[in-house]
Amino acid sequence: MQSLIHLLQNLPAVRVALVGDFMLDTYVYGDVDRISPESPVPVLRASRTETRVGGAGNVAAAVGALGGVAECFGVIGDDAAGHELVRLLGAAGAATDGLAKVPSRPTSIKTRQIGLAQHRHAQQMLRVDTEITTPIGADEQSAILSRFAAAVERCDVVAIEDYDKGVLKTPMTAKIIDLARKAGKCILVDPAGISDYSRYAGCSLLTPNRYETSLAGGVSIACSRTLDLAARAVISAARSDGVLVTLDREGCYLCPANGQGEMIPTRPRTVYDVTGAGDEVLATLAVAIGGGSSWLSAAQLANVAGGLEVERFGVSPITRDEIIAELERMVGLRVAKLFDRDRLKVELERRRREGQKVVFTNGCFDLLHIGHVRYLQEARRLGGCLVVAINSDRSVKRLKGPSRPVISQAERAEMLGALECVDYVTIFDEETPCELLRLFKPDVLVKGGTTAAIVGEEIVSAYGGSVSRLCAVEGMSTTAIIARIMNSSDQAGGA
Repeated sequence: MQSLIHLLQNLPAVRVALVGDFMLDTYVYGDVDRISPESPVPVLRASRTETRVGGAGNVAAAVGALGGVAECFGVIGDDAAGHELVRLLGAAGAATDGLAKVPSRPTSIKTRQIGLAQHRHAQQMLRVDTEITTPIGADEQSAILSRFAAAVERCDVVAIEDYDKGVLKTPMTAKIIDLARKAGKCILVDPAGISDYSRYAGCSLLTPNRYETSLAGGVSIACSRTLDLAARAVISAARSDGVLVTLDREGCYLCPANGQGEMIPTRPRTVYDVTGAGDEVLATLAVAIGGGSSWLSAAQLANVAGGLEVERFGVSPITRDEIIAELERMVGLRVAKLFDRDRLKVELERRRREGQKVVFTNGCFDLLHIGHVRYLQEARRLGGCLVVAINSDRSVKRLKGPSRPVISQAERAEMLGALECVDYVTIFDEETPCELLRLFKPDVLVKGGTTAAIVGEEIVSAYGGSVSRLCAVEGMSTTAIIARIMNSSDQAGGA
């Protein structure tokens, strides 16, 4: 893990030539409170609409999040959706000069209707696709090829993202691969769910999932032997140099054409949404291999990135820092839930985009006890994620005196992070959490205890957030526990 961390920290800025089906994803969020009286279907009361890059655009955004630049090659319509897609790709750091506008062909749009159960948990209810999937015309193929040929030399690696929407159903695909081969570039392909891989002939590395591997290889995967047989059948069908089969909770299997296959396991994860996992794998492979990494190291990094992606709702690009944090968590270097305030702000913005309410609480949390645990469990039920901000050691000393804290901030953060109900922990050095409240703008501020005023209440109320007071567990406090310990010690000494 340490070698992967070092590799990721030192990767150069990689330029990826990305060819594929670019789409616009639209999310319509709302609450579902009732069933329609007209028919037994839920009623979505829409509250907001959001647009994101989709299809190969997911790969472009993921490359940007990992510190690279994607040069995009494909087609879009000369329409509002196409203009929005170009804007979003530009905002993600991608270059869009390689996208050919086709007035007669609308930009592919996927519209997802997202309901929030109990105003908290985002759940996709319906997807509506607006698209044309016939092969693109000769003029469009020629335009893409000429732009790709002009750019391939300056790129470090070529990535092909095929959703079988028309761009790669053409003879152009073979010419793209031939140009990349002549330029000495590694060619990575995330294939479509099709049985014939001849369109990818001559590529370097394919990244099909379990189902796609079985379909293209003609072998049902039931064990390690059939997995290897299917992988090698895919290599033969595509005349590729190797294949990386993604296997959901089992990790992935890297199989070179002329070598021994290797299983790359993953840690158990809660799979929330598989959307975009394959795109994230392709992007991570492209950035790592384009930066000089071996296939094995790149596959190990892609395995981690894909695992992080499925824990999130929708497609949300994974950053280098997030992969490094996960690798560090895997070797026990620090608490995975511990974030500095800048990283946490970004993470909370992502949570909100997914329709989740952010709950915030703060305190010293010295000598974690059952009162704390019950309080935090109750706080977590008020929203989609719970942030616990703890006072630093210096801050605790200022508030509680020179004998406190009993437990250091690192240990307090680790213990809190071990609780399932806690999603994030951050440490603040100020005497109050007001600065964090202004930065994070939580939807709900929670405080326990019996003090008359809740610090920061006016800040949260001013922007429309809510404040909730939870009852303390009677007789349970760090001060009381310390007093009991001291009492017991004095009595034992007297005896």
